Amino acid sequence: MPQNQNNPAKIYIGMMSGTSLDGVDGVMVRLPEADDDAGTGMQIIATAYIPFDIELRQQAMRLQQASENELHHEAIMANDLATTYAACVKKLQASAEGHAVHAIGAHGQTIRHRPELGYTRQTNNPSLLAELTGIDVIADFRSRDVAAGGQGAPLVPAFHRAVFGRAGASSVVANVGGISNISVLAADGSTRGFDTGPGNVLMDAWTLQHQGKSYDANGDWAAQGVVIPTLLGSLMNEAYLKMLPPKSTGRDLFHSAWLHGKLQGFETALPVDVQATLCEFTALTLTNDIVRHAADAAHVYVCGGGAFNRQLMQRLQALLAAQSCAALVSSTDVLGVAPEQVEALAFAWLAQRFCLRLPGNLADVTGAAGGRILGALYPA
Repeated sequence: MPQNQNNPAKIYIGMMSGTSLDGVDGVMVRLPEADDDAGTGMQIIATAYIPFDIELRQQAMRLQQASENELHHEAIMANDLATTYAACVKKLQASAEGHAVHAIGAHGQTIRHRPELGYTRQTNNPSLLAELTGIDVIADFRSRDVAAGGQGAPLVPAFHRAVFGRAGASSVVANVGGISNISVLAADGSTRGFDTGPGNVLMDAWTLQHQGKSYDANGDWAAQGVVIPTLLGSLMNEAYLKMLPPKSTGRDLFHSAWLHGKLQGFETALPVDVQATLCEFTALTLTNDIVRHAADAAHVYVCGGGAFNRQLMQRLQALLAAQSCAALVSSTDVLGVAPEQVEALAFAWLAQRFCLRLPGNLADVTGAAGGRILGALYPA
């Protein structure tokens, strides 16, 4: 997207490691300081990706549930994650020399998300990241929204509205990472958003168990299977799916143990058919919520790893059509933003909001008492 020369701009770095636990996406971006100019003035300077090594991924998986000496394990992972973030920052700087970065927005890795109990926990060591990079770090974006009675998630709808929203047009941005969430960008300028349910998390776990691969590339394995209707019905019977927004979820609910509980009675099912059913499950939960909350949408723009799952994208388009929704499904590439960059960009934007002392949440999305400045500063 071209830079708007009429507005001052500063450079930010956004870092994101999501529920897929695959690695860190980083982006260096020039953002205009004008509150309403992100969509026309944003200029991506550099992007980078650092995969998690096996140990870091195992650390993150271990912390998804209670374990012995978990405070120690969390602190070690926080240090390792900050070091990985720093490596991503240096990779960005190496490909874009001479750019002075105003601040880094570092989300951290979510290991617990229990807003109904008044907390959300993203492991990170932003002090170490500031020390290693010499750049101000903004972190801990979700806690302030939770403190104000909100879900703390999703936080991306405000960014989606600022960058992708168009006056007089209704659209949906579907972020399909480990967990799926949608942002409903209504034609009247209002914005809603919530987590719809699992994205890739169950498909990835099943692929790893039966294929020894971290994900089902292009959804090719799922495409070879046949959906098991009774299993799909059992998956769709999850109480979370029937809750009204605001709502958010994560690996606290949708994890391998949850899936294996649902698979009782389906022990003889072919693994490929289970994979096809899990792909259908993600597509159907997205479809149902899009039709329920944005039936008039002309477009569904998909970002996150799910945008690269061809089978998932095809099933989402087919299911929407089957429910008389005319929305065209495509990735955010058609809007000029690569699908794997969107969340990292969102946290660069949230870091800017903090620096400008502007709210980063949308109360209508999270259920918070009002707009809040999100994050905490760790000076270089």
